[in-house]
Amino acid sequence: MGTSQRLAEHYDRRSEERLIAQSAAAGPLQSLTKRELALDRHPVTIYPRPHRRVKAWVRFGPEAVHVYAKLLRSTPTAAGIEFKAQDQVYRCWVWGNAVEVADVDSQA
Repeated sequence: MGTSQRLAEHYDRRSEERLIAQSAAAGPLQSLTKRELALDRHPVTIYPRPHRRVKAWVRFGPEAVHVYAKLLRSTPTAAGIEFKAQDQVYRCWVWGNAVEVADVDSQA
């Protein structure tokens, strides 16, 4: 007998949320600075709903975490993402190469 794929995804999501909560205790969520974003020199694309699901590396203080997120906006070098954990919504800017398109079946 195998396990349900939906059940496995549920437990993966719960595990990710616990990891995010633990990492959040290590320090604040880091985001790119205005200087790094250079919004005065780079165009910003804002994505309408539904947002594209991505997997992205984020940092809470010194802790790096790989999270499922929604891609909200982007520049040629950066991505603005949003992700949730335990009823907390997080938003930040990360470098574009820290983001990859997630599988269609993944939860954000």
